[in-house]
Amino acid sequence: MDTTAADIVFDAHGVCSYCRDFEAKLQTAVAHGAASEARRERFIAEVKAAGQGHDYDCVVGVSGGVDSSYLLYLTVHHGLRPLAVHLDNGWNSELATHNIANLVRRLNVDLYTHVIDWEENRDLQRSFFKASVVDIELLMDNAMLALNYQQASARGIRWILAGTNMATEGMAMPPGWNHFKFDERNIRAIQRRFGSMAIKTHPLISTFDFVWFEYVRRIQWISFLDYFQYEKSAALEILQRECEYRPYPYKHYESVFTRFYQGYILPRKFGFDKRRGHLSALIVTGQLSRATAIEMLKQSPYPDAAQEQQDRVFVLKKLGFSDDEFAAYMAAPAVPHGAYPTEEPFYRTLLKLNNTLKAMVGSRNGR
Repeated sequence: MDTTAADIVFDAHGVCSYCRDFEAKLQTAVAHGAASEARRERFIAEVKAAGQGHDYDCVVGVSGGVDSSYLLYLTVHHGLRPLAVHLDNGWNSELATHNIANLVRRLNVDLYTHVIDWEENRDLQRSFFKASVVDIELLMDNAMLALNYQQASARGIRWILAGTNMATEGMAMPPGWNHFKFDERNIRAIQRRFGSMAIKTHPLISTFDFVWFEYVRRIQWISFLDYFQYEKSAALEILQRECEYRPYPYKHYESVFTRFYQGYILPRKFGFDKRRGHLSALIVTGQLSRATAIEMLKQSPYPDAAQEQQDRVFVLKKLGFSDDEFAAYMAAPAVPHGAYPTEEPFYRTLLKLNNTLKAMVGSRNGR
């Protein structure tokens, strides 16, 4: 981590505030379940009990990446009956398609795929480019959240087991590096301002929807990998051996667009490299040496220059941007998401209220 994180603070030993905060969170997460086999087994029994009378015990979102692929492997090998859910927005790499197909075949699980109309998805992505906001991936992340909750609700499933985890992505995201993910209002506002198509096939979820699913429908989103001592290299070895899995060079590169967004757009237009957070998490959890990570950061985010150029041509053509239009976008100043209508202040208020209520209940129980 470096000063591209605007609020970073280094101590006398050169250790940054992000790593210190992550170390503290990691200790809590490990005590919470990663090292507790008994607690994990109790949780699995609870998921199985809730799934009785239904076709599936849980929903597992799969992208083709290592985290979600290993998550699906673990659910099956611990006796759960998952429904694998995949969102296809038109940007899957060949590797992602290959990996997902092999996973569901080798693990013998059902796969539900929601396909977003390509013209609609392209119009939405073009709108986010025109808005010049940082989190173009808000579109995919929000849709993925919405789809998983919607499938769980429609099928009477109480548990969504997610590939999110402390071990590889527990490092906090610096301010301005992404945006609040349940912000349907922000997506709709940007589309109204810059788009030309109605949103029909692109799943969306708002803060209100989240509250409805979690507190009324009682659907729980659980980072299941945190119940295990998750080591990415070991997980990858198992997937390659048992599921014919093929790896990617960096985190989230299973999508062609995400690869171009993280490897090209973010460092060149917005001035930061997300690999810093991803690699730092692996260093703190002992899965990678700092020296190796520094050497990796000396290299381009792309495996090779030829692929970078190939992806640039492919992405521009697929989105319908000319070279001049894309150059103008890259040169334009960044615009905060808050320049458009957003639900984030409402969510922060709800979060503060929720934390206050929890503290009050804890205080009363303590007495």
